[in-house]
Amino acid sequence: QVQLVESGGGLVQPGGSLRLSCAASGTNFSINRMGWYRQAPGKERELVAVITSGGSTNYADSVKGRFTISRDVAKNTVYLQMNSLKAEDTAVYYCHAYYYVIGNYWGQGTQVTVSS
Repeated sequence: QVQLVESGGGLVQPGGSLRLSCAASGTNFSINRMGWYRQAPGKERELVAVITSGGSTNYADSVKGRFTISRDVAKNTVYLQMNSLKAEDTAVYYCHAYYYVIGNYWGQGTQVTVSS
């Protein structure tokens, strides 16, 4: 059974930093890409950042220059370093993994709240 376990969310003041982690387990199938999405109250889920198995990355315009996605392929783990956080970054952040054979999987979500 595939599991994506997220950690690292919490409450932070504007301008602060957080690091999210997501570890995938439960299958030997290879992962093509992993990423982070977020959903704020009353809004649709949106892409934050994605990284492929080859290391290519893509970011939402709203987080470019502030967030950095990285991946440990051997550990099937993806990280999201979030700096210069703003109130509008407040959302539930979801980890996503796309496997070559078995498709899409999601984590349970972790709350990030940016507030003074």
